[in-house]
Amino acid sequence: MAFPTTRMRRLRASEPIRRMVRETSLSPDDFIYPLFVTHGQGIRSEIGSMPGVFQLSIDEMVKELAEVTSLGIPGILLFGLPATKDAIGSEAYDDEGIIQKAVRAVKDRYPDLVVVTDVCLCEYTDHGHCGIVQGSRVLNDPTLELLAKTALSHAVAGADVVAPSDMMDGRVAAIRKVLDDEGYESTIIMAYSAKYSSAFYGPFREAAESAPKFGDRQGYQMDPANAREALREVALDIEEGADIVMVKPALAYLDVIRAVRERFDLPLAAYNVSGEYAMIKAAAARGWLDERRVVMESLTAMRRAGADLILTYFAKDVARWLGG
Repeated sequence: MAFPTTRMRRLRASEPIRRMVRETSLSPDDFIYPLFVTHGQGIRSEIGSMPGVFQLSIDEMVKELAEVTSLGIPGILLFGLPATKDAIGSEAYDDEGIIQKAVRAVKDRYPDLVVVTDVCLCEYTDHGHCGIVQGSRVLNDPTLELLAKTALSHAVAGADVVAPSDMMDGRVAAIRKVLDDEGYESTIIMAYSAKYSSAFYGPFREAAESAPKFGDRQGYQMDPANAREALREVALDIEEGADIVMVKPALAYLDVIRAVRERFDLPLAAYNVSGEYAMIKAAAARGWLDERRVVMESLTAMRRAGADLILTYFAKDVARWLGG
């Protein structure tokens, strides 16, 4: 019925009423908190383009987890900075590599915390690409064996979830096979299924020291102009055995999150990436934006679009705000 019988503002009249009819909500249960782990002791090095985010040695990471768990955040995502890099990313699948050590340290102290590990080679290769390189080409099929070895080594160390982010064709199937063959059939695969070749990753490459030494990643990460292709990527990952699928980045790809949510029933993650974090932090520092309101609005948009899980560097801040 039309105005004046229908008055939409009735349901906006007070904060308690707005809470009662709110369609989308945020909870600490929605978040996975990314961490960057490095070798050494007592290291807590702030990332210049990501205020409040640090490269942490394992002892400092463990200290950080006391706050993470106290805030009710159920999971973390680990990225590793190796001691040395080579052409084939050897430390990625070394049982004494930084991620393997970090996983064991987490599980020793916080066994119930869900540990997700990034499965890729870019942080570990001296050329900075996500696979084996021949000349200027990143080779797909030879890379799969190394990704599978990496995922298995993480599972052996105690990872609950392995998250391939490389965008090689067939990597989910290769990882699922080796995990199942080696008795780790319960290990979850969270696939970076629709990972775009995005300019929003810039600060991450500083944090993970993973910028490619030549060329770019457009030959394997997705073209930002494509949405239908994302549905094909997600469908293939599900067919190959993914348990959770992901869209990355989030804010500029809310339409893709919605399209994936409408087509598929699997749990869906969205990565609120480093550039999205850095933009809000920079604008807030200059007084141009209200940081808390913009963060809450942005993450709510990701949930509203259909994301079940959000990987975000704002996880601790939002968990505090929600608790307050």
